[in-house]
Amino acid sequence: MNDNQAPPAPVILGIDDLRPLPGTTRIARTSGEGVELLKEHRDRFIDELWLDHDLGGDDSIMPVVTLLEEAAFHGRPFRIGTVVVHSANPIGAETVVRSLAYWNYRVRRASA
Repeated sequence: MNDNQAPPAPVILGIDDLRPLPGTTRIARTSGEGVELLKEHRDRFIDELWLDHDLGGDDSIMPVVTLLEEAAFHGRPFRIGTVVVHSANPIGAETVVRSLAYWNYRVRRASA
């Protein structure tokens, strides 16, 4: 890197149906949009990934979690610095944390 070049801006993605999530690079509002957003960033390092469990109606973050799990299962996990789960649904949030931690993603819970 040239000394005159600034380091690349961090990539901070969010998947949440309602919250504005200040500081995020991009936000998806449904699980389908979230899956597509992650696929777009498949070969890039994601500094932070913010996940809400309940995404309105019958939609939840679980299709996104499944994508992350399957990638890890096949030996090619997504490169993510930290996954932050910020759901107001304590059971759903704990399910996401446990699932992703099992596959060695660095995950933490934040208050919603």
